[in-house]
Amino acid sequence: MMQRVFFSVLIFLCITCSVLGEHKSFDAREAESAAYALIERVIPSHAKYFIVDLIEKKNGNDCFEIESKGDKIVLHGNNGVSIASALNYYLKNFTHSSITWNGCNLNLSYPLPVVNEKVEQETSYKYRYYLNYCTFNYSMSWWNWERWQQEIDWMALNGINIPLAITGQEAIWNRVYKSMGLTSNDLKGFFSGPAYFSWFWMGNLDGWGGPLPESWIILHEELQKKILKAERSLGMTPALPAFTGHVPPALISKFPNAKFRKTKWGQNFDEVCLLDPSDPLFIIIGEMFIKDQTKTLGTDHIYSADTFNENTPPTNDSAFLNDISKKVYQSMSAADSNAIWLMQGWLFHFSAKFWQPTQIKALLNAVPDDKMIILDLWSEKNPVWTRTEAYYGKPWIWCMLHNFGGNNSMYGKMKSVAEDPATTFHNSKKGKLIGLGLTPEAIEQNPVMYELMMENVWSSQPINLSEWIKDYILRRYGTRNTDVENAWEILRNTVYNDNITNGGTESIICGRPTFAQNTIGITTKLSYRAEDLLSAWTLFNCAIPYLKGSDGFQYDLVDITRQVMANYANVLQQQCKMLYTKGDIDSFKIQSEAFIELISDMDILLATRKEFLLGKWLNDARGWGTTLYEKNLYEKNARNLITLWGNKNSTLREYSWRQWSGLLNGFYKKRWQQFFDYVLQQMKKNETVNEKDFDNTIKEWEWSWVNSHEKYNDKPEGNSVEISSKLFMKYNKVIGAAYQHSGKIE
Repeated sequence: MMQRVFFSVLIFLCITCSVLGEHKSFDAREAESAAYALIERVIPSHAKYFIVDLIEKKNGNDCFEIESKGDKIVLHGNNGVSIASALNYYLKNFTHSSITWNGCNLNLSYPLPVVNEKVEQETSYKYRYYLNYCTFNYSMSWWNWERWQQEIDWMALNGINIPLAITGQEAIWNRVYKSMGLTSNDLKGFFSGPAYFSWFWMGNLDGWGGPLPESWIILHEELQKKILKAERSLGMTPALPAFTGHVPPALISKFPNAKFRKTKWGQNFDEVCLLDPSDPLFIIIGEMFIKDQTKTLGTDHIYSADTFNENTPPTNDSAFLNDISKKVYQSMSAADSNAIWLMQGWLFHFSAKFWQPTQIKALLNAVPDDKMIILDLWSEKNPVWTRTEAYYGKPWIWCMLHNFGGNNSMYGKMKSVAEDPATTFHNSKKGKLIGLGLTPEAIEQNPVMYELMMENVWSSQPINLSEWIKDYILRRYGTRNTDVENAWEILRNTVYNDNITNGGTESIICGRPTFAQNTIGITTKLSYRAEDLLSAWTLFNCAIPYLKGSDGFQYDLVDITRQVMANYANVLQQQCKMLYTKGDIDSFKIQSEAFIELISDMDILLATRKEFLLGKWLNDARGWGTTLYEKNLYEKNARNLITLWGNKNSTLREYSWRQWSGLLNGFYKKRWQQFFDYVLQQMKKNETVNEKDFDNTIKEWEWSWVNSHEKYNDKPEGNSVEISSKLFMKYNKVIGAAYQHSGKIE
């Protein structure tokens, strides 16, 4: 039996050797066609006034030029990404336009503004990396081709040239493991559900959210082909996945003499099976995967692989760690002699106590310097390059992580993002810094931070934040306005100057009901004076008569209103606690009703914007199903990820909280209403509230919600400006008085 299995493996390798498909070299005609197509998608009404011209790199760097010829604007660039970057530069600086996830302002006229003096730009960064494994679930789980096309255009406009591309890899693994003798039934408990692929791919869990339907595997392999074709046509170098040792448990019975070990991630997930890199089978499987992947998808020779993601190695022995790293790379190079290993540096931060210099050097030094790139994943807050001598000689990329779990707080570290990339570039100890990157766990929020970060691509000097913000406001809102400029100065020094929280201020609204200020998944401490944000809110409302027609302004107005109200909920909750402690039933009832009403008002507000709709998230999930069973499975995945994350006892609950219309009324408000009803019941009986008893009851209701199918709107309702204005009139003085009474809210 074992001989037959090994024989089938060898046959598989021989076949794939003869049919490997490598991504072809640069095609000027394809690049030009892709650039014109992008322009047509981005600005269809004015696309005919742009001319594309391919030029050579400058000093070995990507570059672009912009000039006028008659009534046409000529965009010169060395590839599609450079040409798209030229277009974006022109739109921002000559037409004062803005294209973001959360509001667009295209201020185009005819004739278009003339470029009086030729613009010439080149980047000092070879690589501009994009995405995090987690982004593929917290934001992208249910994306179709249309949404992916929009994102690829956004990447190109912002200079991205090395996107992580891991969609659809289940199809490759399905073929590889079946060629090794495993059956569909063997793999049934291995593949996770679609909302949990990130942690399945990183070797943290098996099967959760599954079993994965065959239709998903087929459809997403085809989606990945479209993604890669579009990215490559623009000159991008997609980073594809590689093997890190995570295998189906059923493989143990097929290869009983191989070396396997078990590891456990988190408290609520079963152990997963890892193949020891020292076993000869490791290189065989890694080679099989890359050969099948290359045959199916082509290759650009950069492979993403992360060992020990949020798992501690079994030993800190440097020889062991060196050998593991060497074998992981050999499994890539066996299939592709030009392979370059792209590694997230997250493990060196997450498990910093384990990864001391000796251990880090052992892991990194096993691979030639020119065959590995390290992503310094959280450079804006917790840089690892500064304590590793710039990764001991390995090429590395400075990255902004910014977001965790898709939480939609107003948040960022503007000063760091505006200054640190350039400061690092000029630092004599920077080592082999070769790029900049965006590595958020989720996107489609805080657009200002991503606009700011990508401004660094075409400059190696620190950004003048005061001037940049004024220009950003002009592009985003279409005109200058003193009130909103003053408001942004406050935002810059409050929510966007956060040196305390990881990912932004959280609201107790999203936590499982409690009288504590903080609970699992929710920490309510502010990094700024809450009263200051009220001042910015007032200034935004003063600007409404002048900016209300701007899509970007409407989003920002809704977002700051949401943030102010979410912060106020923390005050109301603590007032409810005080009234419970006093035994004041009547006042408690009034105050708890005010808390519930606040949630309802937030839901109405957020219903006005497409970015804040639970219904869209759920319906997009159901849209991938080909049967009722599949639709329900995907909906359960979608509901579970953003609430409990795991089972009803999950310690990861609320990690991916969202303040979304539908989720506020349908989940958070109903939990709090049950809690307040319970508290009132206990107060009337003169009995103590037992939060553990409540938890045991509410977790059953939460699990029931995860498994339910009630409908939520997936289209915006109401006028953003009108509703924001009404809520300002209703709450501004009330919230101000509450802060004066309670002092600074922690």
